[in-house]
Amino acid sequence: MGWAHSIGLQTMIEAGIVDASVVAVHDVDNERAAGFGEMNHAAVVAGADEVLDRCDVVWVCTPTATHQSIVEAAVARGRAVFCEKPLATSLDGAEAMARAIAASGVKAQVGLVLRSSPVFVMLRDVLTSGRLGRPMAAILRDDQYFPVQGAYASTWRSDAELAGGGCLIEHSIHDVDILRFCLGEVTEVGCTTANFAGYRGIEDLAIVSMQFESGAMAEIVSVWHEILSRGSTRRLEVFCQRGLAWVDNEFTGPLHIETSDGVDVCPCPPPVWISDLPLGDDEVGNAIRTYVEADRAFLDAVASGTTPEPSFAEALAAHRIVDAAYRSAALGGSRVELSDR
Repeated sequence: MGWAHSIGLQTMIEAGIVDASVVAVHDVDNERAAGFGEMNHAAVVAGADEVLDRCDVVWVCTPTATHQSIVEAAVARGRAVFCEKPLATSLDGAEAMARAIAASGVKAQVGLVLRSSPVFVMLRDVLTSGRLGRPMAAILRDDQYFPVQGAYASTWRSDAELAGGGCLIEHSIHDVDILRFCLGEVTEVGCTTANFAGYRGIEDLAIVSMQFESGAMAEIVSVWHEILSRGSTRRLEVFCQRGLAWVDNEFTGPLHIETSDGVDVCPCPPPVWISDLPLGDDEVGNAIRTYVEADRAFLDAVASGTTPEPSFAEALAAHRIVDAAYRSAALGGSRVELSDR
């Protein structure tokens, strides 16, 4: 994630879109740190504290278990924070981080970047407009190859102490957040999980059922498999009373809308300033475009003194849904109310 954000930042800096520079980087892998520093024209420093001493704004793109200590150190120095998701390995940790941010008043944003994807922004607008009638049911399939190999190459995601869990907390926290973004507040959750790869405490299959205040229901099927030709891929279908909307690509769209009158295919291009950036048209380039929009929004909010979104409070709401899902799985799939904790 650090590479993805830094590529976007450097591209915006070189294009004159943001007035910023990357001044310091740290990684526990010295060889990777050296390459990262060279790519960013930045000093390679010995620890997170030294990064915080040198910067105004910090991106926390480290294993999940390390987020809380770094964010709290940033808050103590009054540094603005962009923290990758999930916030923490547990709901208690996420709540502590959100409290620290709220008490400090520092500017902070979380990497729930699907909210910046034009196709999901358009989907939310269509659903909330009433054009298709009340949303009834959503089906979201999220799959990717187990992210300890290939382009991901992050072996810590097979370690429950560092990651907190598997595909549900690590990847599908995006899914519960984007469903909440589009369909509103969740009241009840049911979940079952399974472990095929055999990493202790790391589920690679989760099926989550969600009930919304509006009466709508949703189901997430989240899978980490061994099909190396399939990176991060999502399909979302939302059935409403008078129409069906669906998305096959979370970064590029298009949004398909079917009513009794036929099917509309709605392009969802990024803003022109993003289209003009020299980023590739492959899967990686399209993903980075979404990170670019989130990163610019964060820097603009810091510069203008406005509140960045999505906030730690929004991320905490997603953590509460994930926590309820894990509690349901521990109960054999029995449904859990969000207020029951």
